[in-house]
Amino acid sequence: MGNNEKVHSKRNSKNTAQSPLLGSRAVSVARAALEELGEGGVGHHIGVGHLGRNVATHRFAAEVPGYTGWEWNAVVACAQGSRYITVSELALVPGGQALQAPEWVPYQERVLPGDLGPTDFLPPRKGDPRLTDDAEHAVLDRGTSRKLTQAGLDQAKDRWLHGEFGPRSEFAEHAPNHCRTCAFFVPFAKPLGEGFGACVNEYSADGQVVADSYGCGAHSDTPPEEPLGQVGGVAFDDEKPVDF
Repeated sequence: MGNNEKVHSKRNSKNTAQSPLLGSRAVSVARAALEELGEGGVGHHIGVGHLGRNVATHRFAAEVPGYTGWEWNAVVACAQGSRYITVSELALVPGGQALQAPEWVPYQERVLPGDLGPTDFLPPRKGDPRLTDDAEHAVLDRGTSRKLTQAGLDQAKDRWLHGEFGPRSEFAEHAPNHCRTCAFFVPFAKPLGEGFGACVNEYSADGQVVADSYGCGAHSDTPPEEPLGQVGGVAFDDEKPVDF
C-alpha cells in the first residue's frame, strides 16, 4: 500500500510539471492580459497559487502608487487535453502584510518642516536637548522661561549648512562669488557669530538665513553684461529709385 501511494504521488507531480498552465507561455499570457488592463504597472512574477486540475492563478508584483505590498492575480485556464490557455479573471489583491497597520511612530518623529498649519500646536518634547531651564547652560538668555542650548544652535547651523542656502546647494556650486563678499549679506552677531547672515537682495534669497559660503548670480559685484556691439556707419537704402 505504501509503495502504491509513492507511485501515485510521483505520477501527480509529473502531470503537474507538464501542465501548460505552469509554463513560460502561461506566464506571458497572464502578464499580457494584466498589461492590457492598463490599471497599473505589472512587476516581476511572484509564483503560482490556487493550482487546480484545469486552472492556475499567476501572481505578479503590483507597481501601483498607493498599493505597496499588493499583487496582481491572473487566473488562467486550459481545457483537459488542450494546450490552449485562456484568461478567466484578473484582480488586484493585497499580499503579505499589505493591510497590516504600520508600527506606531510618535508624532514628534513624524512631524516634518512645513507640516504645521496656522491652528496647529507643537509643544517641545520632554527632555528636548535644544532647550534648558538653567541659564548657566544656555547659549542665549533673553529672559524667556526656557532658553536655547548650544545643541539647539548647533542643530540649526547644521541644517543651514546642508540646506538650500548652504555651500553645497546647486546655486552655490555654480556661483563665482560668495555671500561673505556681497553687499547684500548682513552677518549675524553672537551667538551665531561669523559664518551666517541674512540676504537682503529681493532678487535672490531675500530674508533667508544663508551661509557666508553660499553664493548666487545676484552678487553685488556681478559685472554688467558686455555690450553686444555698436552699430557703425550709415545705413544705405538700396530700394531708392535710380536716376538715369
